[in-house]
Amino acid sequence: MIDLGISKMALIGVVALIVIGPEKLPRVARTVGTLMGKAQRYVSDVKAEVSRSMELDELKKMKESVTEAAKDMESTIQSNASEIEKSWADATRMDDNSQTGSGYEMPTSYPAYRHPNKRWRIKQGATPNWYKARNGIRTRALSGAARVARFRPKKSD
Repeated sequence: MIDLGISKMALIGVVALIVIGPEKLPRVARTVGTLMGKAQRYVSDVKAEVSRSMELDELKKMKESVTEAAKDMESTIQSNASEIEKSWADATRMDDNSQTGSGYEMPTSYPAYRHPNKRWRIKQGATPNWYKARNGIRTRALSGAARVARFRPKKSD
């Protein structure tokens, strides 16, 4: 690269002052600075794009290796599952000779589960309903319209 020291920068500034002139030098310096900033941003964008593409390639390679490992694991599990199924079938197979003395029979079906408390979803209050009925305490909530209709005086003809 170009080796720019302080002495070379000063020499370039003096030459630019002589060639361009003191009136136009600030505008030219501003334009050069803007162009240098754009060039630096362009270079950094190119570097970032190159690094992203390299990371993408690495991620693709990693994905392929993980996919291969998953396929190997799946095939291993499937082969082991078939062996386990065979051993389970051998263990649960009922031989007539081995069952004669045990008296154990496999149930053909199981009864459906039934919760012991039939009304377990109904909210149980602490005050018994007979007490509420005797003292006139409401046991059910009424809407406003139903309450008005219930207590409206009956028409006499």
